[in-house]
Amino acid sequence: MTDFLVRRFIKDYNNVEDVAVRTRYGLLAGVVGICCNIVLFSAKLFIGLLIGSISVMADAFNNLSDAASSIIGFVGTKMAEKPADEDHPFGHGRIEYIAAFIVAFIVIQVGFSLFKTSFGKIRNPEELSFKAISLVILSLSIVVKLWMAMFNRKLGKRINSTVMVATAADSFGDVITTGATMVSILVFVATGYNIDGVIGLVVSVVVMIAGVNIAKDTLAPLIGEAIDPELYKEISKFVESYDGIVGTHDLIVHNYGPSRSMASIHAEVPNHVDIEVSHEIIDRVEREAAKRFGIFMVIHMDPVETSDARVMDFKELVKGVLIEIDSRLSFHDFRIVDGTERINLIFDLVVPREYNEDMRKSLRRKVAETVNRRDKRCFCVITVENSFCAES
Repeated sequence: MTDFLVRRFIKDYNNVEDVAVRTRYGLLAGVVGICCNIVLFSAKLFIGLLIGSISVMADAFNNLSDAASSIIGFVGTKMAEKPADEDHPFGHGRIEYIAAFIVAFIVIQVGFSLFKTSFGKIRNPEELSFKAISLVILSLSIVVKLWMAMFNRKLGKRINSTVMVATAADSFGDVITTGATMVSILVFVATGYNIDGVIGLVVSVVVMIAGVNIAKDTLAPLIGEAIDPELYKEISKFVESYDGIVGTHDLIVHNYGPSRSMASIHAEVPNHVDIEVSHEIIDRVEREAAKRFGIFMVIHMDPVETSDARVMDFKELVKGVLIEIDSRLSFHDFRIVDGTERINLIFDLVVPREYNEDMRKSLRRKVAETVNRRDKRCFCVITVENSFCAES
């Protein structure tokens, strides 16, 4: 069914890197979500009123909030499609995240309202009545929500959309809440005990948790996320694959919305190669990175020594010291400055994020002292920094 809808309504559906195609995926998900959730809301509200069940009505309004979420997601996706303009040179892609954040607040508000209503039902329970049709409707609701969860997850993975993946998780949560609602009805039929208010309370908490999780998923790219380690390796390996580039570091990726990113990276080039030759290579890498990753990339050239055996020996000395201290340490921008009685080894030291300021100072001192013990002429000038890559 999912593949049929994609082929039927999305032109050039395989070209998921194209912003227009990605937008059509978002619009399809939005329309499907609106239609399914409005139908479920109407059916559950009718059943809830028919049997006087607060948990069924709570579940119904949860679906209504999902429909509102789909509408906001639909509008947000359409607005995010707007191209760059004078005031927004990187486009409007982050509107999609803002829309999802609004959705999160709606979901939390609905959950909180249901929490208050359910608490009142626990204090003053009302008589339930059983109708077999209610179980049929709720069972169909579970089937529909399971399909919607798989639908959104499949589309979300296909276009790498955190919003769709979050929506899929929300749908899985709805399956649990609807199942809990059915349990309350079955318990009443089997035992006569009315646990409707308690189940409604559970449903409301699940709804609020779903809202908080959606907020967390959408806040992360707005605040600024660390780069996924796999993407970090892929981009670094791509840049380093070009002849004339001997290494890379300080890769930063800025997210301006799904499929709208720019990146900067430092590329190490041999210092004996003509600068115009290296610049031509850098230009080619930038152009081809845009085609390969859909990322606007800016590359900074770092000339490094690659042929002086003496410099290489000092570099190996530092490398060995770092491995002994902590194998996770790395360094770059290595150079030496000779004096009359001492040799300054200057480099940037990359440390894990768990290193606090005191640990950094201690590490800097330990590295410098260890290198100096190995070679009394050497004195280290170290700049300590973190990687922009997420730690796996």
